[in-house]
Amino acid sequence: MKMNILVVDDDKLANEFFTVTLKRGGYNVDSVFSGEEAFDAISEGAYDIVVTDLKMKGMDGIDLLKSIKKNQPETVVVLVTAYGTVENAVKAMKIGAYDFLLKPVTPDALEMLVERAAELIRLRNENRRLKSDLADRFGNIIGKSSKMKKIFEFIETTADARSTVLVTGESGTGKELVAKAIHYSSNRKDGPFIKLNCAALPENLVEAELFGYEKGSFTGAVRQRKGKFELAHNGTLLLDEISEMPMGLQAKLLRVLQEKEIERIGSSVTIEIDVRIIATSNRDLKEFIKKGNFREDLYFRLNVIPIHIVPLRERMEDIPLLVNHFIKKYNKENDKEVTSVNDDVMRLLLKYHWPGNVRELENYIERGVVTSSDNTLKRTDFPSDLSLGKLADEIPGIDIGMSLADSEKYLILKTLEKYNGNKTKAAEVLDVTPRTIRNKLAEYNLDSDD
Repeated sequence: MKMNILVVDDDKLANEFFTVTLKRGGYNVDSVFSGEEAFDAISEGAYDIVVTDLKMKGMDGIDLLKSIKKNQPETVVVLVTAYGTVENAVKAMKIGAYDFLLKPVTPDALEMLVERAAELIRLRNENRRLKSDLADRFGNIIGKSSKMKKIFEFIETTADARSTVLVTGESGTGKELVAKAIHYSSNRKDGPFIKLNCAALPENLVEAELFGYEKGSFTGAVRQRKGKFELAHNGTLLLDEISEMPMGLQAKLLRVLQEKEIERIGSSVTIEIDVRIIATSNRDLKEFIKKGNFREDLYFRLNVIPIHIVPLRERMEDIPLLVNHFIKKYNKENDKEVTSVNDDVMRLLLKYHWPGNVRELENYIERGVVTSSDNTLKRTDFPSDLSLGKLADEIPGIDIGMSLADSEKYLILKTLEKYNGNKTKAAEVLDVTPRTIRNKLAEYNLDSDD
């Protein structure tokens, strides 16, 4: 779908430059030379994006922005301003502008910013059209990205198999949800789904939890107890964080996978089991094998059906869906009526690097829903590290070989993080002016009030 863009600038040369550049980018572009003309054009036709100069005779960019947000709140507004009016541009973003460009504007900068705005609109529109998404079929796994669709298709294809599954991915990506989706999409769905976190218990207790035990088999065994394998009979057993399973137990697990039978601790009676094993890991098991911490033969037994969940930063198009899902979830839990996040917040969410993946996003949305007094979540409903502090984590400290630009960015962001975003204090520590800090933040695509 081509975006409809309106260019507003009373300078004829600038107007023509913006219009030609954007048409070359494949957009439908109209142009006018005043805020008043823009107001009339917007009221007559639908524009997805308005690119307007901030300073114009008559109705200026700020007045036009206010009018657009009042009458056409879905329209994305991009402001063009000079260095001397950056403060006004920042204030305009608080009113609802998407972003601003500093003069002199280059074609690349204009095209890049407008493309980001267009992508935001596409994601927002597609999110609205998804009245029922794939989550209806796969529990709470939310996603429409190509990478997630492949996982959904793979789950459907392999759900009824008896083969073991190894689900890998970073912490917070939703590995347990995928395991549940496999179980409840399979012909075992009416059977039990049992989970054991291999990292949560010491070695002797993990063995007792897995295999069960007879009364008197060890101190504290005051009665007979079934283990997870028996409890999961005719169903699925999830072994979470399999990399943390002790080596001695790995050998016993391998034997169970081969023979499909167990013995309780303290018993010589063999119990046949019909259990599908799904293991998860956020570690590189091949590295564990090299270090002698994981059995290679067990790895091959578990990795019959491998499923890798990509981190959230590699499927950013799923963020609007996830945000909507978590808003609904925490509205229900907290009796709130939040409807959405504003464009400013969505822009921050889409450029953040999400080291904690979906779990981190969920925590942010929960906090926003709980603390907000409005129906729309704003920047002030979120902690400052969303837009500032953790961005510096993308640069792993200053080291030899790092570019000067990255070193500078790291120092500025880490200093601002230390002083809670206080630009004056950060400038004092770094021996620069607050204006320099503001200009650098604009260069990093951060608002100076972030």
